Amino acid sequence: MRVLGVMAGAPQGGAEAFFERLMLALPQAGMECAVAIRSNAARAERIRAVGIAVTQAPFGGWFDFGTAWDVANAIERFKPDIALAFMNRAAAKLPGRYVLDHKPVYVGRLGGYYDLKYYKRCRHLIGNTKDICDWIVRQGWPAARVAYLPNFVDAVQVPAANRAALDTPADAKLILALGRLHANKAFDVLLAALAKLPKAYLWIAGTGPLDADLRAQAQALGIASRVRFLGWREDTASLLAACDVLACPSRHEPLGNVVIEAWAQNRPVVAAAAAGPAALIEDGRNGLLVPVDDADALAASLGRVCDDAPLAKGLVQAGAFSYQKAHTKEAVVRLYGEFFDAVRQ
Repeated sequence: MRVLGVMAGAPQGGAEAFFERLMLALPQAGMECAVAIRSNAARAERIRAVGIAVTQAPFGGWFDFGTAWDVANAIERFKPDIALAFMNRAAAKLPGRYVLDHKPVYVGRLGGYYDLKYYKRCRHLIGNTKDICDWIVRQGWPAARVAYLPNFVDAVQVPAANRAALDTPADAKLILALGRLHANKAFDVLLAALAKLPKAYLWIAGTGPLDADLRAQAQALGIASRVRFLGWREDTASLLAACDVLACPSRHEPLGNVVIEAWAQNRPVVAAAAAGPAALIEDGRNGLLVPVDDADALAASLGRVCDDAPLAKGLVQAGAFSYQKAHTKEAVVRLYGEFFDAVRQ
């Protein structure tokens, strides 16, 4: 099996991180891989380091006609069975099959509720949640050509991040949040919740357009001394090892990959009931769910987990079971392999 991964992502982000994890994992299952990515020296170096060929291209807007030719050349050189396009721009830059001597099966992978006009050249679509798959079918895509394939995260245990280095007391209850500083992530709600938890500290790892607004909100609420804005971090596992609970307050979250990451690292989760977390979490068993945009409910549930050790332990155990059942690298790569075998010509 030969798979060309195509991705036009940003330098950082959850989907981009999963693309790298997947493309590096497929060869471990006996598949041959190459990638075509938006120009990014660091990403290219990481992928080449494991022996995967990398094509870099602009993946620009509508008037970028060169990227499709770059991808076409990558296809002709590598001759993949499958060309797997991660999200809109990558799918839109798949070359017309009429220009190709070698014609792989085009597969689009969606991590959200995207306009399917970008996927018109794809034969099959993958959704990383069942709800996304159902939504794709409701848009008129044939159900027989839609597959649910979940994400995986690594479960390697690492030493905890140094609290002292981030001016956080060793005995404080520590809440961790991960994600882009964007309105969809609702970190404003999390800050309002923290104001109701006077003994807790909060680490927020991420970058984005609301950085200044969130810092100003923390100052206005009088909680800035208990909030640490960490910026973009690659050491997610060490941050999770240092915290007492993972908060996912998102208003809009198609998947909630951070929930799976917390399960893999044996940390309890409190999440707003956006589509993704609500599909993953069984409230009271492997996590706690609260209404979207409800700071009072979020504070109450975070407080419960911080103060009730038996509750936290039970959530951790059930979360670890959920991770092992569906979200390990071995399980997800096996599903991808079975899917590729089923759809290739």
